[in-house]
Amino acid sequence: MDSLFIAADSALRTLFAAPLAAQPSPAAAHAHAHLTDSERRKAAGLMRVNHVGEVCAQALYTAQALATRNAALRSHFTHACKEETDHLAWTAQRLEALESRPSLLNPLWYAGAFGLGLLAGRLGDAVSLGFVVETERQVGAHLQSHLALLPEGDHASRAVVSQMQVDEVRHADNAAAAGAADLPQAVKALMRAAAKVMTTVAERV
Repeated sequence: MDSLFIAADSALRTLFAAPLAAQPSPAAAHAHAHLTDSERRKAAGLMRVNHVGEVCAQALYTAQALATRNAALRSHFTHACKEETDHLAWTAQRLEALESRPSLLNPLWYAGAFGLGLLAGRLGDAVSLGFVVETERQVGAHLQSHLALLPEGDHASRAVVSQMQVDEVRHADNAAAAGAADLPQAVKALMRAAAKVMTTVAERV
């Protein structure tokens, strides 16, 4: 029952409260840059996608922590979730600085990711960790692509994305070291297809 209350609290905080970062945003070291309206809209769309990714990360890790019976693994997921809260806060701050908003579909994204996390968790700890590895590697590649798409003058957003990319790769490596199973290629392809739909929609809505 306690785990259910924790999961519900995490969902409410993610969707309806201002996230609090434990670490200062990498954007803080960069002075405000002048962006054209089109550059600002482009950067905002990309950062909205990244914010959705962090909403999903909160849902995935919370669900996986709820599903596992392994106390050490539950602690692993909970710690990773807390680290992802920094990313959630940083992307939210960038959206505000870019005079934009999060995705209107965040409750839907959260619910979908939470369901996937529960499913992965029910399939066993090795599969659950394998899901983390593949998710984080795909997110890392996605963030790397954003560095080529963000306006060159938006150094603040670039700094945030660069640090997030480093952190996501580390999360994948940690999950692999914890005993992750290698997922079938068909599952990886399905995950990429689902991510493509999410990123395309979230950039606009």
